[in-house]
Amino acid sequence: MPSFKDKFQPKRAHRYYQVTGFYSFVVESIKKSMPPVLLVVALLVLFHFFVLPLPEALDLAVAELPNYGVLAFFFVSETILGLIPPELFIAWAGKTADPALNLFFIALLSYLGGMCSYFLGRWSLKIPAIHNYLEVKMAKQLIMARKWGGILIAVGALLPLPFSVGSLVAGMLRYPFKNWVIIGLLRFLRFAVYGVAIFSVV
Repeated sequence: MPSFKDKFQPKRAHRYYQVTGFYSFVVESIKKSMPPVLLVVALLVLFHFFVLPLPEALDLAVAELPNYGVLAFFFVSETILGLIPPELFIAWAGKTADPALNLFFIALLSYLGGMCSYFLGRWSLKIPAIHNYLEVKMAKQLIMARKWGGILIAVGALLPLPFSVGSLVAGMLRYPFKNWVIIGLLRFLRFAVYGVAIFSVV
């Protein structure tokens, strides 16, 4: 029986990923996702220093908005590009009367928002201009994305990148939905880890 070492050889895998363009695909995907994220972060920094400190804004949200209002706003954000950092909502959950329950709710809503984005991507293929652009002008990129789409979804689920964008692209690329459902569950792991870290400081 072949050993684990025979089955998986890191050097050979590394060489394979280099030759097939996996590394460059991941780097390019992250680079293209960063500009909108950095823009939102910059706006939040400006808001924090020139309008209202973010901790005070969170306290105000807890005091003035019902939980379902905050959760509904978060769901819309996670469905439409997901440019508002979820960390703000995790911090909000930490200031509520039931932090663990609200953390679970925002993790679930983030997952469902990504699912909606996936189907929005599938629906967008019915628009001739988008369909033609993907199939003709981005044919080479499509091959790579369909091959490594699972990694793109996992990166969006775990790292501080818009999960919605990765899910939207997955839908546009007709990435298998059942695979998205499984890989997307990593979103819960991210919220659990970030929740533990943020709850300790809010």
